[in-house]
Amino acid sequence: MTTDSVQAGGDPRRLLSNARALAHRVRRDQRATWIALLVLAAVTFAGIPFDYYGMVVRCTGDGCQFARQGVLFYWPVALLLAYAAIAYCYVRVARARGLGARVLPYAITGAGLTVLFTVVWLLARLFLFDNPPADPFPSWVLVLDRLVAPWGTIGVALLVLARLERNVALLIFTLGYLAVVLVPINFGWQDHSNVRAEFVPQQVINGAVLLLGAAGFAAARRWRR
Repeated sequence: MTTDSVQAGGDPRRLLSNARALAHRVRRDQRATWIALLVLAAVTFAGIPFDYYGMVVRCTGDGCQFARQGVLFYWPVALLLAYAAIAYCYVRVARARGLGARVLPYAITGAGLTVLFTVVWLLARLFLFDNPPADPFPSWVLVLDRLVAPWGTIGVALLVLARLERNVALLIFTLGYLAVVLVPINFGWQDHSNVRAEFVPQQVINGAVLLLGAAGFAAARRWRR
């Protein structure tokens, strides 16, 4: 990043305006939003085969119950590595621009949420899969389930990143991403003949949203240059 000195002429208002403009430029140059979204998109797509082949399905005459064991085997490690990679990339980008990085709280939040969702899913596996309820779950339980799922915690952590970067565009994008995750949008693309395949459309869409977001933020950065 380069800065141009501007004579403020001793005017406090102009000095304050220059300081605010410089702070805004620093925050903007500290951002590597597209990298974070690209890493998270890659993790989401890579998780599909783990979720598919790691799903345990138990069918009886009354229907089928399933447990996504792949979630427990793949996602905790994948997300922890993803947040470490994002933090590393942010630091490298910031140092290349002669700046510091404020990504550590985001990485810590992401790691903490990863541990939290793992515990929640283990408890759900223990109490629900072995003893499934007779009645369907209410809608709020399903929404909560999607929120603590890996793709939901990705969105919650992105809210933290948007706050750290004071990035309104990222905030708007994250709210849209969470809407897609919490109120599943599959455009009618479902395969009800295969229990394992039913989740695939939604996960592909989640990954596609992250990938499109990465492309959009990368294009916006190049345009600003």
